Amino acid sequence: MAPWEVWTYDFEDEQTHPIVIFSNTVRVQNAHLERVNVLLCTTMRGQKHWNPKPHEVILDTADGLDWPTRCRCDALYYVPKTKLRERRGIVSIERRRAISQTLLRFFPFTV
Repeated sequence: MAPWEVWTYDFEDEQTHPIVIFSNTVRVQNAHLERVNVLLCTTMRGQKHWNPKPHEVILDTADGLDWPTRCRCDALYYVPKTKLRERRGIVSIERRRAISQTLLRFFPFTV
């Protein structure tokens, strides 16, 4: 398990979806830290219009997914590592940049 990997997670309210791990390497690899931050993704299978909303980045086969998939960058989920299943791939460098920029727009850091 590593940052930027795409896995499957069974959310209680949201059902089963792909997720992107968005925790740092220390948190991901430390067995004593039981949870990681993730971004919820939703597949766009069968949808005709793929225009992302301002808080979304589109992932696809280059990221290990079978279909175009919306990665939501307006909320982080803190989930147990033990419930992540089925590693699907890893987010491409270009999409990592897009996700990071989108997150900064929705979670601005001010000093």
